[in-house]
Amino acid sequence: MPGGGGGFGNGGDAEEVVKNRFLGFLLWQSVQSSVIYFLCKSLLLSPFTPNPFSPSITGFLAFIIFHLSLLLFSTSLFAVASPQPHSPASPLELALNLIRLVFVSGGQPPPLEFRRRARISLTFVLFLTASSLSSFLSLLCVCWNCFDDSVGRNYYWRRLLGKLGFRGLAVGFFYGLWYLYKRRWILQFPIIQRPPFFSFKMGLSSATLQALKLSIAVYFFSTVLSFFLPYEFMGQATMGKVLAEHVVFYIAVFVIFLCWELNHHLHQVLHTKRFMFAPAKGSAAAETNPSEPLLAALEESTPRSLVQYLAYLDLCMVCESNVDTWRRAAFFEETGETYKQVIAICLRPLEQFASKLEEGLESSSIGKSFQLDHQLRLPADSRLGSRLYELFEDLQLCAWCAQIVASLTIHSHKEDRFGVAQLSGSNSAVISTLLSCLLAVETFMGKKNSLQSSQSITGSAGIKWATTSTGRREAAGIGLAAGKRKGSPLYSKAYGVADILRTSIYNIVSAFHDEMVISAKAGLLDKEWITTSKPVYGTHELLSHKLRLFLDFQAN
Repeated sequence: MPGGGGGFGNGGDAEEVVKNRFLGFLLWQSVQSSVIYFLCKSLLLSPFTPNPFSPSITGFLAFIIFHLSLLLFSTSLFAVASPQPHSPASPLELALNLIRLVFVSGGQPPPLEFRRRARISLTFVLFLTASSLSSFLSLLCVCWNCFDDSVGRNYYWRRLLGKLGFRGLAVGFFYGLWYLYKRRWILQFPIIQRPPFFSFKMGLSSATLQALKLSIAVYFFSTVLSFFLPYEFMGQATMGKVLAEHVVFYIAVFVIFLCWELNHHLHQVLHTKRFMFAPAKGSAAAETNPSEPLLAALEESTPRSLVQYLAYLDLCMVCESNVDTWRRAAFFEETGETYKQVIAICLRPLEQFASKLEEGLESSSIGKSFQLDHQLRLPADSRLGSRLYELFEDLQLCAWCAQIVASLTIHSHKEDRFGVAQLSGSNSAVISTLLSCLLAVETFMGKKNSLQSSQSITGSAGIKWATTSTGRREAAGIGLAAGKRKGSPLYSKAYGVADILRTSIYNIVSAFHDEMVISAKAGLLDKEWITTSKPVYGTHELLSHKLRLFLDFQAN
């Protein structure tokens, strides 16, 4: 099964990765669909088919059309799939902007953001159309010779196209709506990377069970819709023939959904598998600049594209595991340019996340009024909720970036022979950015992060430790408001982000604990681990206080 590890050869193009995986996906989905089709026709539908094992031109054409319909569905599946969530434009928004474009704007193009969302809406509409047409053709091909044609061929085909074709369109439309509503088009990257065949095998049972559930629901849905057909499409038949038609129809729907669910699972497995953006080990490129293909994929590919996600996944596995240590060692080259470039690339999504979260909080007066009034409602109940929900939906890159910068900082403690991590200021930038993101998320969750300058605790070395009022953050209704939101999906996502950030900071502090304690006693902790530039969120004093809490293992 394709789509596994592999590496970049000389002159490899990052865009070829997705193209090759899509071709491999089409190949393997045709193989599995052929097996399912022949098993269905020979085992399940043979009792309802006259001369089931005799070859015919019509049967061969039905098999070809069946594959073409699945090819249409698989192509639309690939077109609608994305590693990040999308927010399509609503029909009302499309209509209003169309009216504005025709009558108000004087022919000026609409905003770029609206055009992007309109393209997403068009993609969803095309997916619904493709799934309906694919179901229409697949259902006819599976059931083409399973109904009684003794009433005449013309009447038989008219009834087959009218009744069965209509139900096929309804089946495909129902599945397409359910697929989009459940947001299954979002690519889910597995935490544990397994071989493609093993990952595909593990999902067979769940895909079969899902197809069984969907076929039962769609069977009753399409049966109800069939009562609205004209009388000539209903036909007259005995009770036995009617029962046989219902059995055939259910089997055909189950086969179609099984093929679609397996195609969806196969698509997820192949397109979320790790790809090594590196030259072949032992080649000249591996000796000179092994990080060039990876950096090129990170910086030159389309932002938030599948190629960029695969590059971040590869970088995360290089930094966290001890398999490709030669690639990680190349980051710590003498000039330090590669290391600074990698850190800057990974800090960028974190900084954007903190900045957008701060803008969302400030734009809705969440600084004070959010704690007093806005928290009394679920975020989904306000206009702000939609924007913040979109922000917290796309957290895969932020999670990877936090793990990458934390792992690189930890490994620099032993693997950085030239001290580029410390001399370049990357360590302070990493800690400051992680702390800023954590403070922004905690503020959104209702946790009060503020300094009490009037109270301080003096340590054994005469160090003054600032304290926060976190002990009574439940006061003034904040705890009640935060508790009201704990059951919301948005709160769960924010909690997960905070946990990742907190774990990353603790890992760095644990690796550099002795050095940080010495720096704290000498009064150099802020100078060495907090950047001098303006933090993305919060203040220098707040970041310094938060870092000291981590140093004392009291941050929670």
